[in-house]
Amino acid sequence: MSQIGKEIVDFKVQAYVNEDFKTVSKEDVLGKWSIFFFYPADFTFVCPTELEDLANKYDEFAATGTEIYSVSTDTHFVHKAWHDTSDTIKKIKYPMLADPTGVLSRGFDVMIEEAGLAERGTFIVNPQGEIVAYEVVAGNVGRNADELLRRLKALQFVAEHPAEVCPAKWEEGAKTLEPSIDLVGKI
Repeated sequence: MSQIGKEIVDFKVQAYVNEDFKTVSKEDVLGKWSIFFFYPADFTFVCPTELEDLANKYDEFAATGTEIYSVSTDTHFVHKAWHDTSDTIKKIKYPMLADPTGVLSRGFDVMIEEAGLAERGTFIVNPQGEIVAYEVVAGNVGRNADELLRRLKALQFVAEHPAEVCPAKWEEGAKTLEPSIDLVGKI
């Protein structure tokens, strides 16, 4: 079943951010663009490479008015311990959400029940709290922050310009298309 257009679940979880613990809820997400970046677990192998990739691009995501929320089923205490011991994870400025009860992992349908871990899922959520893009990949394959940023910018563009669409590999500032009968069979 498609997640596109689905409203995100109501939630209230703990987070580790800016060397402190903070409560994050659905209300904090509404009104701005958000990315929920699920990963299986702290202190693992592929996960820190992905989180570092996002950390290196964080200012570019923030410039679009978007907040990144990384999410695993670890507690906020484990997130802090990982942050304190890993030079890679120390780079992270975005909130690391703790989901030990699985409210978010189940709400976004990425919980691996038999393992108690989240799939490697990425969700772009619009300011209304609706999922507008998502992907779930095998646990042994990392994701790419450059492509995620490109996709986010395309989604923001079409949200602001509903009469236009972004073709494959569209980059910010590139030509878009205006769907009409005149384009049918000519692309």
